[in-house]
Amino acid sequence: MPESFTTPLALAGLSHHIADIATLEAFRFPDEVAFLHEARERFKGVLLLQTCNRVEVLVEGDARSLEAFLQELGRKDFMVIGGADVPRHLLELAAGIDSLIVGEDQILGQLKQALATTEEVGTCSGAIKLCINKAVHVGVRIRRQTQINRGAVSVGSAAVTLAERLLGTLRDRHILVIGSGEMGLLVTQALAAKGLTAIYVANRTYERAVVLADKIGGRAVNFKDLYRYIALSDVVISCTAAPHPVIRTEEVRGVMEKRLWPLDPHPRHLVLIDIAQPRDIEDEVRSIEGVHLFTIDDLRSVNDAAMDSRRSEADRARGIIDEELDHFIRLLRRAAADETLALLYTWAESIRARERDRALARLGEEDTRTAAIIDDLSRALTKKLLSDVTTSIRSSAECGDMERAETLVRAITRGELCFHNDE
Repeated sequence: MPESFTTPLALAGLSHHIADIATLEAFRFPDEVAFLHEARERFKGVLLLQTCNRVEVLVEGDARSLEAFLQELGRKDFMVIGGADVPRHLLELAAGIDSLIVGEDQILGQLKQALATTEEVGTCSGAIKLCINKAVHVGVRIRRQTQINRGAVSVGSAAVTLAERLLGTLRDRHILVIGSGEMGLLVTQALAAKGLTAIYVANRTYERAVVLADKIGGRAVNFKDLYRYIALSDVVISCTAAPHPVIRTEEVRGVMEKRLWPLDPHPRHLVLIDIAQPRDIEDEVRSIEGVHLFTIDDLRSVNDAAMDSRRSEADRARGIIDEELDHFIRLLRRAAADETLALLYTWAESIRARERDRALARLGEEDTRTAAIIDDLSRALTKKLLSDVTTSIRSSAECGDMERAETLVRAITRGELCFHNDE
């Protein structure tokens, strides 16, 4: 297959590979809908993927324009790729081999949600929808045919693993989970088998905290009592979707004073693990004696251990990606050809309808059966006449030669025929 890639796709952004949590936080787009609408003025289609360890923008357009657009919005030092690199990246992303926690499954749901959002907002295009659906399809195939997602493979379960490493064991500990969304569910599920004395679940909507707590035999916490339960806990894992911190420095300082027994020289240690994006916990809590704050950046060691055990599975996943990539690119090229063909068929339909009406006028009949027969005949002739050229245009596009495909359409619709001299 030729190296050329004619579908105009570009992707830009930051991930855990090149940015720490603070940099990712600054790069995020707090108002996703507003961003999508603004980008839609520049690109035919746009999708925004924001997770706890990446912010990426996929557009139907060229890489240089996407780079300039993001720079205009004050973003800098991000990666930009275009052409055939985009589908490969999307396949690696959906496979889980580009994730902070190798093999994690949550990326599939996050890709689906990003697509649903862009469709709801009205900024999706056919090429972007094809890209995400194909990537998810391949991601599912890879998980069925490899064991890349075996074991604890999510940011939530990695946070639990980190807490266990820090404390030696979680048995007989008290742990508070803040947030009852998908990440909160993953955290609590990972905690359920650790022999804890108590799992507390807090959420701004108390009813949601009750539902999650009931699933894992924990106790729901009213959000107004949050700091009371932080004082009772050995570990706090926070993973809300709040746009601002929910755990603040001064309140934690007050909590630590309650953890200091009269004869103790130092307060009991409190481990805070923040896996939210944007962050839930103010960074200044690090300055408080006895408080140990960890973020997504600290989960890299968990990923390194996971990668060692999944390296061969990741290699198998890459083999499937290589196998699927050619088909992916052909689908994108065919989609580009369909747009070109739409112009051809619109042109042909206008001629067909005009000549049909002329024929009916010359007959001077108003018989509906005659009109229907002539209409059917004209449609059949048009379809037959365009059949061979349709095949040629699609074939040219699938081979990466969109210039030839477009030349064929111009030759028919405008009488222009100008192939390269070497053809």
